[in-house]
Amino acid sequence: MSIYRVIDKLETYVREGTWLPFGMRILSQERLVEYIEKLRSTLPDEVGRAKVIATNKDRVIRDAQEKAQQIVTEAASAQAQLVDQTDILRQARTTADVVLREAEERARKIREGADQYAKQVLGEIEARLAGALGSVRKGQETLAPRAATPPAEPLAEGAAKSKRAAFDAQADTSQLESVEVPN
Repeated sequence: MSIYRVIDKLETYVREGTWLPFGMRILSQERLVEYIEKLRSTLPDEVGRAKVIATNKDRVIRDAQEKAQQIVTEAASAQAQLVDQTDILRQARTTADVVLREAEERARKIREGADQYAKQVLGEIEARLAGALGSVRKGQETLAPRAATPPAEPLAEGAAKSKRAAFDAQADTSQLESVEVPN
């Protein structure tokens, strides 16, 4: 499952939570932990892909350097064979220099492109993780006040008070013509 799908599901779940007064929502801790575990399980794939990209970058650079070295070696051996012929020697040196410069330029461009791509991928992963972490922190902040306050009265008394308050609120609501619910 994609990390984006998990984040979308988590966001939908948070938005669909039951509303409480003062803009609070009721969310299942188990469900939130489930989404966090799904996020964790998708992260290694994304991080693994970034490592593969970095590894491929090094391989491409290595290949370009080996090819450049091979070209230089071939130019040097050609130069040694043609020492007596100055025109051919001069041409070989010029060609070797051009080929070496081209190979070095290609290696530099490949390295820059690979670095740019790796930075982009890592930046995208960082943004995704930051968004997911922000969602998790918001969920934790939403749950923190509720979890931090221990019940001051027995459960039966609290339930009775809750029912009375709901009954009173329902009676007040039936007297009003319209009520706006804040989002």
